[in-house]
Amino acid sequence: MSLVFRSISASLLSLSTLCLAQQSMTKPALVAKPGSRSATDSSEAPTVSLKAPVPAGYLIGPDDVLGITVWKEPSLSGNVPVRPDGMISISLIGDVPAAGLTPMALGADLADRLKKFINDPNVTITVATVNSKHIYLLGEVQHVGSIPLTPGLTPLQAISASGGLTPFANTKHLYILRGEQGKQEKIPFNYKKALKDGDQQGLTLSPGDTIVVP
Repeated sequence: MSLVFRSISASLLSLSTLCLAQQSMTKPALVAKPGSRSATDSSEAPTVSLKAPVPAGYLIGPDDVLGITVWKEPSLSGNVPVRPDGMISISLIGDVPAAGLTPMALGADLADRLKKFINDPNVTITVATVNSKHIYLLGEVQHVGSIPLTPGLTPLQAISASGGLTPFANTKHLYILRGEQGKQEKIPFNYKKALKDGDQQGLTLSPGDTIVVP
């Protein structure tokens, strides 16, 4: 009798195991909803870098990249680099001097030159990339040398772009050397205070400035 009971119990256990296996095989897989992220998806949205527009009186320089838009003329529009000699090359009109002009003045000049080929040309010039203006960093910074001067660049931003200060930097007694009208001006800058309280000096850098970190 005991042997028969054991045989029946073993049969019931095998049948239960088989049913569970069939249920697991037919169970639908989880599907991620559109727009959701799975646990293994480590991708991140791309960062967007926004540049401040150049001031109205900005003078174009060599190596700058200009965005030229001629209304209803896509073949004449696009980004154009300023050559080291200060010239740009434009279809139909050839080489045109750009260095030393404001974007508005250059746009007016191009529109005047294009009148021979286009009725009432409308030209817009923007500075896509500033490469002609630089500032310099010396002393206890991670990367000594020059960096491009973007419009409105502050000492804090410039130091950050150079990799920051070294552990040996005197954070209270930085200074900026600026040449104006043949004279050199020394402008003190307290990095530690600016970092803590904000840059209350309202100081922005000019072309050729040198930040010295003792």
